[in-house]
Amino acid sequence: MSLTSKRILVTGGAGFVGSHLCERLVAAGHEVLCVDNYFTGRRANVAHLLDHANFELMRHDVTFPLYVEVDQIYNLACPASPIHYQFDPVQTTKTSVHGAINMLGLAKRTRARILQASTSEVYGDPTQHPQTEEYWGNVNPIGPRSCYDEGKRCAETLFFDYHRQHGLEIKVARIFNTYGPRMHPKDGRVVSNFIMQALEDRPITLYGDGSQTRSFCYVDDLVEGLIRLMESPADITGPINLGNPGEFTIRGLAEQVIAATGSASELSFGPLPENDPQQRQPDIARARALLGWEPTVPLEEGLAPTIGYFERLVAGAANAPG
Repeated sequence: MSLTSKRILVTGGAGFVGSHLCERLVAAGHEVLCVDNYFTGRRANVAHLLDHANFELMRHDVTFPLYVEVDQIYNLACPASPIHYQFDPVQTTKTSVHGAINMLGLAKRTRARILQASTSEVYGDPTQHPQTEEYWGNVNPIGPRSCYDEGKRCAETLFFDYHRQHGLEIKVARIFNTYGPRMHPKDGRVVSNFIMQALEDRPITLYGDGSQTRSFCYVDDLVEGLIRLMESPADITGPINLGNPGEFTIRGLAEQVIAATGSASELSFGPLPENDPQQRQPDIARARALLGWEPTVPLEEGLAPTIGYFERLVAGAANAPG
């Protein structure tokens, strides 16, 4: 290890975003401890790193304390798609709240700098558009999504209280819709859903009339933003929105996926899920000003490797012995 390299803990490191982050940190010469309980993360996501001298993989649930020595902590552990976080909502809340307490306790003991992966879901179904970090949100505290929304909001509270009370160096990133290779094929999120349906020529399921909008950020852009935030001066605590301000209708995304895959899929329409936000778009002025960051990968360019990843998954499943 060089004099500038650090020992970095990534919780949820075998997940979609976490695995890409681990890859970048190892490539930069850091010693990376990847922790995951494999609820939604998969060992296959980091299999290519297992033989690297600077990479260590540990099975652990962040709702229990962890005793290691680290310089930085990226706290990404928590299921992030409705189908997964609603499967066991009590555990989802525990992961956000107990997980934050345990990781903040570790940071306090080791004097590590710690970054919380928060979410655009803290804004709920926003009445402000686009969403700035000053907006307090419009969240239903007792709805089916609140285990995730309120868990993340509480985690942010804990981070800022540890910062004020104990002087911890904290960073809080509010992550908007992200896509790319290694997304879970059954996570129920719109990009993975549409690609899987298109590759299998099944009807592409839209909710409502498909006019609701989302902003899609390619995972490489997001990881760059997370690293820039972690390495920013100590007085930049966040929260900082990280996402792509380019806004697309869900129907427009479906049509792009059909065109990119050459699929014979047709559009199918169903009722909107409860508390599903109509609009979601980040204001990233703070990220631009403080981090010099903005996304560089357009949706069409990012969809190509994402579709390629799912094509290999589908081909692998088709060739697996039955």
